[in-house]
Amino acid sequence: MIEIKNIEKSFDGVQVLKGISCVFDAGKTNLIIGQSGSGKTVLLKSLLGIHTPDSGTISFDGRIYSELDPDEKRALRTEIGMVFQGSALFDSMTVQENVGFPLRMFTQKTDAEIKERVDFVLDRVHLEGAHQKKPSEISGGMQKRVAIARAIVNNPKYLFCDEPNSGLDPKTAIVIDNLIQEITQEYNITTVINTHDMNSVMEIGEKIVFLKKGVLAWKGTKDEIFKTDNEAIVDFVYSSNLFKKIRKAQNNDLL
Repeated sequence: MIEIKNIEKSFDGVQVLKGISCVFDAGKTNLIIGQSGSGKTVLLKSLLGIHTPDSGTISFDGRIYSELDPDEKRALRTEIGMVFQGSALFDSMTVQENVGFPLRMFTQKTDAEIKERVDFVLDRVHLEGAHQKKPSEISGGMQKRVAIARAIVNNPKYLFCDEPNSGLDPKTAIVIDNLIQEITQEYNITTVINTHDMNSVMEIGEKIVFLKKGVLAWKGTKDEIFKTDNEAIVDFVYSSNLFKKIRKAQNNDLL
């Protein structure tokens, strides 16, 4: 579980995050959504320790990040997995080498132990035969699965995903969404996803935090979106005719 209390952050006198408080639950896919400039990327980077909040606290299962000493912060970082927007794979490395990289960097595992763990996670993301391929030799969807395998290879307690469906076709995006959700539930990971993809919200939005101009404007589940009267989230989600039709159908079912 990650708990945020009254987080504020400004850049050059402009306040980007304005007193945000929320909880991201373990074993759930927690989504941060909002328009460009809403503060969602700054919030994600604050959770990762890239930005230091001006005030407020971020705690990881009771450990307040700002109160940890350097060694404790380093230890916490080993519990974090990250899926980057562009996958961020090393072009010169094979799939197997990319996935094993965190283990070689941050653990004392033997070559045999690393191979065993890499084989396991590649099997888990359904990439059993891709070990010796380079990123340029596989599809975008496969690259994203390699990125997920690398993110979970060190058994993280916390998984952060920045626009994991960026650049993917809708069918592949659903596969990636479902994979992230399955892994989250299977290993009881606290997963936080920064996304603008409303299909992801509807598919896997177990807990949704909606930011508007640096303020937490709404929070709830994908099911609660269909019932809320909050104008900010309604305007954001139902800007397309598709979601207006879904909402109308849902409301008719309740009558």
